[in-house]
Amino acid sequence: MYIDLFFTFLKLGCITFGGGYAMIPVLERELIKKRNWATMEEIMDYYTIAQVTPGIIAINVSTFIGFKLKGFLGGIISTTAFIIPGISFVTIIAVALQNFADYPIIKNAFAGIRIAVGVLIIDTVYKLLKGSLKDKKSIVIFILAFLFSAVLSANPALIVIAAGLAGFFIYYPKEKKI
Repeated sequence: MYIDLFFTFLKLGCITFGGGYAMIPVLERELIKKRNWATMEEIMDYYTIAQVTPGIIAINVSTFIGFKLKGFLGGIISTTAFIIPGISFVTIIAVALQNFADYPIIKNAFAGIRIAVGVLIIDTVYKLLKGSLKDKKSIVIFILAFLFSAVLSANPALIVIAAGLAGFFIYYPKEKKI
């Protein structure tokens, strides 16, 4: 299992670009559909926790999944495997970029990559909204959080905390009655 965990996250580290949200479709395919290591709800919970903890979302999620599957050592293995390609790629790019950054082919390639990452993020936002907006209360929380973020440029950490508190107070009484 440790070897499978290592090579799965090494592969994820190689094929995911654009940050945490852009990797959700890849995680869905590799970890949920292909390996059945997590559910989409668990992945979204990990993303939520990763939002309010220090560090890069993708690395935190890798750690959470590895820990869920094989404990402390699983978390270390999945995290290490996930960061190896990125560290290697960034090192190579840093060296090469100094020599080739002004080449039109490199500039154009990065322009195309940015577009693809944007598409992956839009796909992720759609899936998050579809899974999160289940009733009128969740829509109200979404609209308020969006307004505070997009219109008022409020601190993202405060938005997450406020939305968490709102969700707790709005939904907790229902859960208590069960």
